[in-house]
Amino acid sequence: MASSRNGTLYIGVTSDLVARIWQHKNDVVEGFTQKHGVHCLVWYEPHHNMESAIAREKALKKWNRIWKLRLIEQMNPKWQDLYEQLI
Repeated sequence: MASSRNGTLYIGVTSDLVARIWQHKNDVVEGFTQKHGVHCLVWYEPHHNMESAIAREKALKKWNRIWKLRLIEQMNPKWQDLYEQLI
């Protein structure tokens, strides 16, 4: 998720992407995304199980910012909010 194009980034894992993004967009959960206005789903990656999702999340969090930006722009060069595509 991002606050805006090239803005603050947030990486997380969930078993219900639609519900979790709705929570972030509506500031239901206090924390990083609420504090930094991170409400736009700009990239996601489905996984077959939670273990692989968590492992990928941990790996991505270690990446430098440039690598994360490139990953987003490969899938979503215009930084469109992908949430509407999910619902």
